[in-house]
Amino acid sequence: MRNKPNEFARSDGNRLIFRQTGGDTQGKLLEMEAVYPPHSPKPPAHYHPYQEEQFQVLAGTFHAQIGDEEKTFVTGDTFSVPANTHHWMHNVSDTEGRLLWQVRPALQTQAFFETMWGLAADGKTNPQGVPNLLQLAVILRAYAAEFRPSSPPYLVQRLLFGFLAPIGRLLGYRARYDKYSSRQS
Repeated sequence: MRNKPNEFARSDGNRLIFRQTGGDTQGKLLEMEAVYPPHSPKPPAHYHPYQEEQFQVLAGTFHAQIGDEEKTFVTGDTFSVPANTHHWMHNVSDTEGRLLWQVRPALQTQAFFETMWGLAADGKTNPQGVPNLLQLAVILRAYAAEFRPSSPPYLVQRLLFGFLAPIGRLLGYRARYDKYSSRQS
């Protein structure tokens, strides 16, 4: 559900607020504030093949795996995730966690998040925010430059999603929906 034009909220307490978009920065940067509930679940490991991420912990305590290293970051800490590095992170504190999150270059990451968060807010995902397999195939095929799950291996993803995405599109699934999109990414 969109609370404001630049904000998405899910029923699990997660919020995403766009501060600077690719449209604002000529595609150089997407800057967001991410809000996580206490003890948020660990997301699946993933990577961004062409983008680096930088984080500043504004509140809370975040446990992360970046490559082969696991670390804990507290309020005031900053950390980076280089492009093509497998990672995950989640809030492990008893209070709400907040991150200032920068993605460089922006690519189509805003559209990816708008779609994924919009579907979750509309109840079209499982409790972890993942849509059904055909919808997921359409999305991950379209945004492979921005987001890839760590498993299965990318070759398997290409084959699987290459087969499933056209079926999903025939059934009406899209990688981007006007109702979620700001059209500014």
